[in-house]
Amino acid sequence: MHRPTGSPNPSTPRAPQTPRTESADAPRERDTTADRPDPPPGPELVPQGERDKLTLRLQQALNNFVDSPHKAVEEADAVFDDIATQFTNTLTERRRVLRASWQDQDTDAQTEELRLALRQYREITERLLHMSAPASQ
Repeated sequence: MHRPTGSPNPSTPRAPQTPRTESADAPRERDTTADRPDPPPGPELVPQGERDKLTLRLQQALNNFVDSPHKAVEEADAVFDDIATQFTNTLTERRRVLRASWQDQDTDAQTEELRLALRQYREITERLLHMSAPASQ
């Protein structure tokens, strides 16, 4: 039996193929620090203690709605403002630190610093993108 050129031979075992999960155009990081652990993730966008306080304030506003709807909404607005300010301040400081880690350095000696900065930018950006997705219902 004659098979066209390029057709797979069904009797020849084939290695299993793994699906690709990244784009062929996606930049790949080379692991130049195999013996060093990854740096810890970036700082919390809002420290746990602040999150607890803001959560408590929001819960109190929700609980007070029946007795004082206008005051409850004002408090919820204030909590929202406080969390937005905290995010803005944290992200501004994070960007300042990241920029300082890679700008104005000798280009030959900083490849590792650039790799680490890129990883940190990726981590924080992915966190923000995840937060920007609609909440599940």
